[in-house]
Amino acid sequence: MKKHTTSEAILLLQDGTVFTGKSLGRIGTTGGELCFNTGMTGYQEIFTDPSYYGQLVVTTFSHIGNYGVQSEEVESDKVQINGLVCKEFSHFFSRKTAEGSLQEYFENAGIVGICEIDTRALVRHIRDKGAMNGIISSETADVAELKKRLAEVPSMAGLELSSHVSTPAVYEMKPAEVKYKVAVLDLGVKRNSLNNLVARGCEVKVFPYNTPFEEMEKWNPDGYFISNGPGDPAATTIAIDSVKQILDKNRPMFGICMGHQMLAQANGIATYKMHNGHRGLNHPVKNLITGLSEITSQNHGFVVDSEQLKNHPDVEVTHINLNDNTVEGIRMKTKPAFSVQYHPESSPGPHDSTYLFDDFIALLEQNK
Repeated sequence: MKKHTTSEAILLLQDGTVFTGKSLGRIGTTGGELCFNTGMTGYQEIFTDPSYYGQLVVTTFSHIGNYGVQSEEVESDKVQINGLVCKEFSHFFSRKTAEGSLQEYFENAGIVGICEIDTRALVRHIRDKGAMNGIISSETADVAELKKRLAEVPSMAGLELSSHVSTPAVYEMKPAEVKYKVAVLDLGVKRNSLNNLVARGCEVKVFPYNTPFEEMEKWNPDGYFISNGPGDPAATTIAIDSVKQILDKNRPMFGICMGHQMLAQANGIATYKMHNGHRGLNHPVKNLITGLSEITSQNHGFVVDSEQLKNHPDVEVTHINLNDNTVEGIRMKTKPAFSVQYHPESSPGPHDSTYLFDDFIALLEQNK
């Protein structure tokens, strides 16, 4: 493992707050929306989650990089975050099965980051002030210059990003024994979502985010899976139209995260940007159908408007967040479609919610 030397680095927030620390990853400058993740493990899965595209991730856990990286722990084909902010960054790793260090991983991916700052103070700041853009630089400490560059970083509100992370071409995954055919609309899908479907006997065909419904329907799938993804759901209008057509044809459908927001939008229910979002592995959610609660893995900065759901004739709430009572799940009253805001594929995270994939299989069976 090669020795790494750090340089001075700076983090500038949109409101003018400045943090100074040490560099990690590649030397350079990067900007994006700041968000914090409370998970204590699973950093490689987080960094490769397409839902984090365009964001600077702040890890609240104090040590990052200490178990290195492995190719089997990625959720997509590249690092998706724009940058990393952490307390202690380990250039060395102790896991025998690791294939390399996180530092080398970031260097190869061209990721810029900052460490050795007070992340508790930073998280408290953006928790109270709300999500905001920031810029990290390990090549200049000129605050005036960085302010100019930060002003060029777009706001996440109104930003369509699925086009940046969706597959450019259709591809398939098959189990040994095919029981069902599931068309996946890729808004930024995580690999473990596909693995969960394949493990349950589903042949999956993954389509780019802008694939017309008619094109997916030619494959004659038993149902549709609408994936997670980054950006503002209200700006992802192509996918909203596809979901409307899936519902019009009464096809079974399961949505996760962005897919959940697409189902709401397709029913005329608005989504809005949260104060600072939910990101971590320890969020409690109550299933209103069973009365049971589950600990969930979450990553979202937008949420479905609960007020517009209260008297909706076709959609009902199935799950709520026990921390703030936001909507975590919905289902159609007269159509075979449901969705959740959180991540039942649980990579990283607890496995409390994998039953939702079984619920989708049951829906496919009922409507086959």
